[in-house]
Amino acid sequence: MSDAGTDERPRYVVHLTVRATDLAAAQVLTRALTRSLGFMPDLVLGETTISVEGAPDVHHQVFCDRSMSYGRRCLLRPGHDGGCSRHPLRPLPR
Repeated sequence: MSDAGTDERPRYVVHLTVRATDLAAAQVLTRALTRSLGFMPDLVLGETTISVEGAPDVHHQVFCDRSMSYGRRCLLRPGHDGGCSRHPLRPLPR
């Protein structure tokens, strides 16, 4: 995951269509996909969003994406309780 603010290379958005029963299920699937690819340094996990087919201008966040120390981003769900974390299941105490 590169810090988008310090990288001068062009950025691209990759659209991958999936089928899911609802937005929550799509978010779970997307979190699993992006975490499995997290070893790739050019993937910006914190900016991952979902849009419903037919409404491409409405984006739903997949991760909290608050800034943490060392230029890292929180990888918990948006609107989570407690402190932010780089681990998807363990919030840090506030």
